[in-house]
Amino acid sequence: MATPLIEIDNVHQRFGELEVLKGVSLKMNRGETVVILGGSGGGKSVLMKHIIGLLQPVKGSVKIEGQEISNLKERELAEVRRKMGMMFQNGALFDSLTVGQNIAFPLREGGLRDEEEIAKRVEEALAIVKLPDLEAKMPSELSGGMRKRVALARAVVDRPCLILYDEPHAGLDPVTADNIDHLIKDLQTNHGITNVIITHEMRSVFRIADRVVFMKEGKIYWEGTPEELSASQDQILQDFIHGRSAGSW
Repeated sequence: MATPLIEIDNVHQRFGELEVLKGVSLKMNRGETVVILGGSGGGKSVLMKHIIGLLQPVKGSVKIEGQEISNLKERELAEVRRKMGMMFQNGALFDSLTVGQNIAFPLREGGLRDEEEIAKRVEEALAIVKLPDLEAKMPSELSGGMRKRVALARAVVDRPCLILYDEPHAGLDPVTADNIDHLIKDLQTNHGITNVIITHEMRSVFRIADRVVFMKEGKIYWEGTPEELSASQDQILQDFIHGRSAGSW
């Protein structure tokens, strides 16, 4: 049986007296799109920070391609992170850099100095997100949707096997959000990339997810396919899907 790309085993995390993760176990396979749902404070973002190695668990294990990363030094973590890309909620572009310089940033940070190779990678990344010939533009000249796509280009420029997304649909209109969904599925289908996505955009969940994980109070409350989620009679899940507060009708 193939080794999971990501294997999280009994992970606990606390900040002071606050226990944020309470024994989370989860496996994610290469080439699938996993969406993580849950209310605010459920532990979604904290879990994602463990996957990328920004946090170490108080207890438990996090493995990437079978390699335990929880006890790695920063230099060793840097090698693991080269397998990953990250798309932040607000895009997190550097306003003082051009689009091309923003996309090239992780390549230069990783030590690549061949300018021809950098230019080639940037061009490839922009083609993937369907924004050709935008290298010289400044972020201030872009729409919100274009900024998100540039952020996605930066996430793929180092040819990762895994991309993590923190609310990629935040602040987007439905049509632009649909464009982002198509790009995410294209990365999975045509480039073999594994996608792990935190979102509250339910329309997108049913469009892009192979598997849905619902977190509640620091634990995995439910896990299954989008079809199983839609068919579930669980009141907590149905209230979340339809945006109903507890006890509403």
